[in-house]
Amino acid sequence: MIDLSVIPTSSGCYIYRDKEDEIIYIGKAKNLKKRVSSYFQKRDLDPKTRLLVKNIDSVDFIVTANEVEALILENTLIKKHNPKYNIDLKDSKSYAFIHISGDDFPRIGILRRATAQGKLYGPFVSAKERDEILDVVKRTFKLRSCRNMPKRPCLRYHIGNCMAPCTGNIPKEEYKKAIDKADSVLRGNSAELAEKLRAEMEMFAKKQEFEIAKDLRDQIYALEYLNNRQHVARQINHDEDVINYLVRDGKIYIMVFNVVKGTLVGKEEFSFPYHQNFLEEFLVRYYSGHETPSEIILPDASEILEEEIYTSTEDAAPKHIPETDGDISQSLIDFLSQRHGKTVKITIPKRGDKKDLLALAEKNIEIAFFSATSKVEELGKRLMLPEPPRVIECFDISHLSGTHTVASMVQFRDGKADKSNYRRFKIKTVEGIDDFASIAEVVSRRYTRLLEEEKPLPDLILIDGGKGQLSYAVAVLKKLGIKTPVISLAEREEEIFVPGLSDPLPIKKNEKASLYLQEIRDEAHRFAITFNRQLREKALKD
Repeated sequence: MIDLSVIPTSSGCYIYRDKEDEIIYIGKAKNLKKRVSSYFQKRDLDPKTRLLVKNIDSVDFIVTANEVEALILENTLIKKHNPKYNIDLKDSKSYAFIHISGDDFPRIGILRRATAQGKLYGPFVSAKERDEILDVVKRTFKLRSCRNMPKRPCLRYHIGNCMAPCTGNIPKEEYKKAIDKADSVLRGNSAELAEKLRAEMEMFAKKQEFEIAKDLRDQIYALEYLNNRQHVARQINHDEDVINYLVRDGKIYIMVFNVVKGTLVGKEEFSFPYHQNFLEEFLVRYYSGHETPSEIILPDASEILEEEIYTSTEDAAPKHIPETDGDISQSLIDFLSQRHGKTVKITIPKRGDKKDLLALAEKNIEIAFFSATSKVEELGKRLMLPEPPRVIECFDISHLSGTHTVASMVQFRDGKADKSNYRRFKIKTVEGIDDFASIAEVVSRRYTRLLEEEKPLPDLILIDGGKGQLSYAVAVLKKLGIKTPVISLAEREEEIFVPGLSDPLPIKKNEKASLYLQEIRDEAHRFAITFNRQLREKALKD
């Protein structure tokens, strides 16, 4: 059962798995919720997609900061996992870089593979955006783009777009200054150049030279695109793990990003009860069973380091690391380094790409662990319950023309299906088609047993049906002395009924609270139909 309500509206990649937990499809989306929902709502799917949807058992996702990151990540994940239904992307090429060569008078150009000497910037998903950026940098700093310097100046020199070091009239120092400026811009420090171009644009606009102003505007957009440079693919020569965590309600929630040679290739998530020095224990246990990278990037609140010397000075801010019991930091560093075979670098970044990756990991924690909690809280609020209904049990009846009548009960705990507590019932006391009496029977059987076994009752009971089914369930609960809130959900208009009111609650069917109830009801319906079908197939065989 795909829980569409917990899927975020952020950009990112979605990962479909089958019943064997094998990855069968990886896609990217500007809006994950909209894209994933489309698979299950459209009726005119092509044959291949229909087959894909039929085999989807679960979905995972990795949220990115923007669609560009999603494109890069999709490419990386497809190449790593080679999913069955991504046949059109198996041979996809790597994205191109902007390249500044290592010559005495470096040239600037495009490079597909990171093999040449010099500096690389990117990769860039959009060729159009990349070419615009390249053009702006070349023209602004008048850098050469020819592969081999000619003996005389070319057209770019004559129109004022190149210094023409080929003439021999440009000192290396002057050309190097231009290269350094270009390097600064391509590394993301494009604000100064953008301001210069913006002033030019306004000047040409005032002179009513709108075509030139429009070109400058497009160049500014291209530079601003640099600020949108993706955080999931960076050109480094070692592997990193990015680890962030949140502490909430006495529990730890941890996200691990695995970054191979600068490219995010996957994530893992963990949760466990809070205890002191939890991060140290987690790292020891995690890297006892996983490959240890050259660098581990941690948030500011790290509890494992006692001396600043163990942190990277590359982009980390000077800070006081609180002392821990004994020589924990050194022993941990030694342990990780021994696992890796070389000294492992621990970095606590203050700014830059690594800080952005930590923020992205935290965002994924929020979505992975707390999006389900939010819909529980919203439902409690809309139903005006004293506490959010953490445990909800839902009943549904299924039959075929009055034969093989069965009932299902599904349980959702903290916003997610708890399949270990699903139950199914054969109706024993009802003849023919009588959904009302069938509901009364299974509700009575379920809660009589819980009372006898002294097991906890749910926080909310949901009945599939309208006022009739609800009234029968309420009568049974009253007889048993159970005061658990009970509601019903009528399928046609998704109306929510509560005892004592003739009209449904004013909750629209597209609100988060209603969508959560629909998700639970749909799961109960699926579970009941499956049981009914099994009984019918067994009867036919007999």
